[in-house]
Amino acid sequence: MKNNQALIPVYDMAACIPGTNFIIKRTEGNSVPSYMAIPHRHTDYKISFLQEGEVTHYTDFEKYTIKAPALLMLAPDQVHQQTGNSYYKMMHISFNKEFLLTETQGVLACWECMFSQVVLPVLNTEQMREISVYLELMYQEFKDNKPQKGLILKNLLNAFIICAGRLVNCKNETRATTATAPAPPVPTVVNMDYSQNRIVRQFKSLIDENFVNATQVTQYADMLYVTPGHLNDLIKTVTGKTAKQIIDERRILEAKRLLFWGEHSVKEIAGRLNFEDDAYFNRFFKKHTGNTPALFQKTIREKYN
Repeated sequence: MKNNQALIPVYDMAACIPGTNFIIKRTEGNSVPSYMAIPHRHTDYKISFLQEGEVTHYTDFEKYTIKAPALLMLAPDQVHQQTGNSYYKMMHISFNKEFLLTETQGVLACWECMFSQVVLPVLNTEQMREISVYLELMYQEFKDNKPQKGLILKNLLNAFIICAGRLVNCKNETRATTATAPAPPVPTVVNMDYSQNRIVRQFKSLIDENFVNATQVTQYADMLYVTPGHLNDLIKTVTGKTAKQIIDERRILEAKRLLFWGEHSVKEIAGRLNFEDDAYFNRFFKKHTGNTPALFQKTIREKYN
């Protein structure tokens, strides 16, 4: 279901099936469904497993040609579209964060960083088997109307997320396999300090919800019931960046998405992101990217069109 009021269409899982927070489905063929072929976002997390074939996928400002087997990871609000006319077979799951068990968020420190890597190659037959087993179990459970269906799906999803976490780490050190030397194990994203990572997750989640109107560290510190100094020190320790850098980066990311994917004037985007005027937006954007919004839009579109 699409939100037509947004500058870029937003598909809301709950609007498609009221009351749900988990969906799994299959797609197969040589043509892309029309709703996937236009630039859009989702309100939920989405993982697609390319079982056979090849697809071309644009996510934010990158083009990916993905060959099976591979996982495609999409976080809420990422702008993306799928193109191409070659054969593909995929399974897709969509879920919101509340559908993940607290224990899973504790085991995977920064589990959301998996989604920033977009494409996770499935490197060997053992990984292929594990991924396929969990997806098939979820698919069958989702189709059937049995007692405790939601609880079973939740546990299967959480096991699947941990399984996918074996493929990656937060430093994007996915390793390839050669014919003569199997790839060494990729470290699981292991939580070293749950309380710290909990605050970082909450901080980033609050930014996603409030970055248009809340642009200062003090505002987020108040929401988290900590001092600005403590929040900044913690964010710097965990991420290597200041809290203000994280806030500004989220505002810049949204500006880039609107510049690349939409047909909107710089003035309209500045207003949408709550800048005082387009002149201030231009200065802010150039300070953080080195380019004016207009030059970024021209350059990125020439790169992919």
